[in-house]
Amino acid sequence: MIPKVSVVIPLYNKEAYIKRALESVLSQTIQDFEIVVVDDGSTDKSVEIVKEFKDSRIHLIQQINSGVSAARNRGAKEGRSGFIAFLDADDEWAPNFLEMMLNLIKKFPSAGLYAMSYVNEYGNNDILNQDTELNRLIPKEGLVTNYFKIAKKGYYIFCSSSVVVPKQVFLELGGFRVGFWWGEDVDLWGRIALKYPIAYNREIGAIYHQDIANSAGKRKEPAESHPFVDSARKFLISGDFPADILDDLEEYIEYQEVFTARHNIRCGDKGLALKILFRKDTKLVNRKKLIRSIVSSSIKDLKIQLVD
Repeated sequence: MIPKVSVVIPLYNKEAYIKRALESVLSQTIQDFEIVVVDDGSTDKSVEIVKEFKDSRIHLIQQINSGVSAARNRGAKEGRSGFIAFLDADDEWAPNFLEMMLNLIKKFPSAGLYAMSYVNEYGNNDILNQDTELNRLIPKEGLVTNYFKIAKKGYYIFCSSSVVVPKQVFLELGGFRVGFWWGEDVDLWGRIALKYPIAYNREIGAIYHQDIANSAGKRKEPAESHPFVDSARKFLISGDFPADILDDLEEYIEYQEVFTARHNIRCGDKGLALKILFRKDTKLVNRKKLIRSIVSSSIKDLKIQLVD
């Protein structure tokens, strides 16, 4: 019998957390699911911990280390359900997460992504509680028809552990792009939003735990560009998106370029930041923002050197 949801958990050296993640799935108020754990070449005891669970709904796949995108794609491909839920191995779900998601799917069958809000491990998510402008843009439950109006402000109203994607949509768009060490999840959400509305519920569906040791946000490696910037430019050329989101989409591209340049500055690679600055398709408003970032960073570096 085909389960209602396939839960995909990419796993790489998460021996301290994988038990918690699995238990949060197994304790769901809806029990009609399968769990596809894709071990991406773990070298710790993660696999042994998964094997301790004697539940026939848990399927373990092992592969050589290929990255989180490849692991998620493998899990989605192997999943038997028409709906794929993603859960990172160090995160956990609220007990009613799948129940709420199935309700969203029933109410909004045309959506290309189903999502709920989330909190960090300290129970914080100040954006939805305090930002009145954002509250006007997002219904308590309903369709978000212009994701980029929200995303261009740097708001992340859901995370990779609080979404369900129709398998047909996932396969149509090619899944997660392989070869990027950051932003591959945001890239997919953006590509989906270019073609489909997003069904959203503001209730807390997941707890996001930032594993500092493996956090992409803490990684000191320069980046040529954000993966979604490349995807978005292809869509702009093709014109295959609703015309009423164009301005917000362009502003979101600008936001990601500024974010990438600032990341490169923090990594000490101002040259790469300048390369982004002077690309022919970088807008003037970007250049002004980037110049301010570079000047501000240089002044901060000088102050540190003077103190030392």
